[in-house]
Amino acid sequence: MLDFATPSLVPLAEKPALYCNSLTGYSRRKTITVPIGSVPLGSDYPIRVQSMTTIDTMNTAGSVEQSIKMIEAGCEYIRITAPSVKEAQNLENIRKELRARGYTTPLIADIHFTPNAAELAARIVEKVRINPGNYADRKRFEVIDYTDASYAAELERIRAKFLPLVRICKEYGTAMRIGTNHGSLSDRILSRYGDTPLGMVESALEFLRICEDENYYSIVLSMKSSNPQVMVEAYRLLVHRLDAEGLKPYPLHLGVTEAGEAEDGRIKSAVGIGTLLEDGLGDTVRVSLTEDPELEAPVAQALIDRYTKRAEHAPIPEINQYPINPYQYSRRKTHEVANFGGNNVPRVVADYSKIPVTDHEQLRPIGHFYLSVPDKWRMNDLGADYLYTGSQPAAFMLPNGLKEVMDHASWLSATDQVHKFPLLDAVSYLTFRQNPDHLHPVLNFVETRLNDWSDDLANALREDRRIVLVVKTENAHAMAELRRLYVELINRGITCPVVNQRSFPDSQGDSLQLYAATDIGGLLVDGLGDGAWLATDRLPELSVAERLVTANRYNSTAFGILQAARTRMSKTEYISCPSCGRTLFDLQETTAMIRKRTDHLKGVKIGIMGCIVNGPGEMADADYGYVGIGKDKISLYRGQQVIKKSVTAEQAVNELIELIKEDGRWNEPESIDN
Repeated sequence: MLDFATPSLVPLAEKPALYCNSLTGYSRRKTITVPIGSVPLGSDYPIRVQSMTTIDTMNTAGSVEQSIKMIEAGCEYIRITAPSVKEAQNLENIRKELRARGYTTPLIADIHFTPNAAELAARIVEKVRINPGNYADRKRFEVIDYTDASYAAELERIRAKFLPLVRICKEYGTAMRIGTNHGSLSDRILSRYGDTPLGMVESALEFLRICEDENYYSIVLSMKSSNPQVMVEAYRLLVHRLDAEGLKPYPLHLGVTEAGEAEDGRIKSAVGIGTLLEDGLGDTVRVSLTEDPELEAPVAQALIDRYTKRAEHAPIPEINQYPINPYQYSRRKTHEVANFGGNNVPRVVADYSKIPVTDHEQLRPIGHFYLSVPDKWRMNDLGADYLYTGSQPAAFMLPNGLKEVMDHASWLSATDQVHKFPLLDAVSYLTFRQNPDHLHPVLNFVETRLNDWSDDLANALREDRRIVLVVKTENAHAMAELRRLYVELINRGITCPVVNQRSFPDSQGDSLQLYAATDIGGLLVDGLGDGAWLATDRLPELSVAERLVTANRYNSTAFGILQAARTRMSKTEYISCPSCGRTLFDLQETTAMIRKRTDHLKGVKIGIMGCIVNGPGEMADADYGYVGIGKDKISLYRGQQVIKKSVTAEQAVNELIELIKEDGRWNEPESIDN
């Protein structure tokens, strides 16, 4: 059993951690049950799947047809935007038509800014979602110096505005989600608590305390952000604060706002949602993709299904006290070995152990391009840092930006032992560590699992400054076992860099991105990891060409995980909302158009929002914003400040690029084919 000094921010008391039942044994958090029509929510029931319509709410037929597609895709709740009273009124028509066609799926009204719409909707649908950042406040981006008395007066103002909805919900048996969004915190919260997970939590608790004062408990809570790191910290802190204040253990709605589309959207969602599911948090999931809403449900279900039998995992030694602050990011302290650890960004290792490296073109899938005419190499932003060739070394000299890792036995017989580096298991390392001819003088990789640990290994690693650990596990509860291994390192004072390795079948489809992003990304958001290595052990039946396709996918996924965890920005990031009935342009088409023009801008974050509700607030993490404000009208933002208003949609992308150029952040895309 481990026994560390307790982190100063939050005492862990008698439990391993106050935000979950256990850090090593999968156990779902116990919550109260919230009735939502015929589909109750809470820990006594399965984790529910939901999504949101994108059709104009005033289009009754279209909303009904899209809702049916979503239900048949697996949605157990259907959320529909109600930005004003007229949309709230039309929810009744949508609901009646769905019921007439035999669909009893509960409906949720999504409310921003308009209490009167919420009060009407609460009489019609099974649940309303309100955003505490804009239900009773209008954002003016002002910093206000509140006294305790003036802040208390603000809370009384909020109470007066919010109480009618609470009493209607209580009377009609309507559930409510108090859904904080990182990007739409009120000026009042920002002035008092800052742009922090604590501010997000307090924003919801101010409204929740009013509900409890009224003995109204049909509440679901959420802490959503487009930044998975912020999101994870906020949910954890919320659970801790509920417990610390003696509030009821309310169910949690999990989601990453504006996750984006395709691979990036799935990876970012999994880093946020999957990390929380690992610790038993979450009772309903919505994956917000810039795609048709019926495509979201299978992704959410894939994340959830991973935990249906997770409690049966192989046992992992308990963590008595956690040495990492789970509510505030801090990277594990490491010493530098070659370009690992210290202040270096996490590195990516591409696994070619089952791909004979005989031709320059075989490195193209991992971002390294050989140009024959000038006879030189070029690397793109997703160029792998290391290439693991196993027992069959590359047949040619690799480019400068790519270093080769070999199995130790093969490395011993290699003609070049300077530019290639050995991989040993823990037993071999202890056997050979005293022999200088058997190890590289600068960099050696040592593969280890939790059950490899011994005092001899710990003592050797404390002294040896040439080692990068490669940690792996076969436990179904993989992230928890690797986390436990990191605790062992910290407990023993070992500061060598660590590469997180996970192995997955090549045929997993979306599951590869979701599972890898959870297992590796969940560690990275806690500052655990100096590299990512995705491997597969099911390639023998594939051709070399097919194996290279797999290598490309694994490499792209690894870089995507590092970016989603905010540990290495290697490409342009798009914070695009999933569209809804408020959207004022074709969001998928526009996102694709902006991506085509800007996807070479490494590290730049662009928010693409369908309307002002998802405008400057929801893209809080973006450098630039493209926001619909009316038919054929776009506003362009730098951060949260509007720079250009009412730009025509035809000119908006060009104007966005001009704005990026003005800031000196534009570079022309380069061709890699000549």
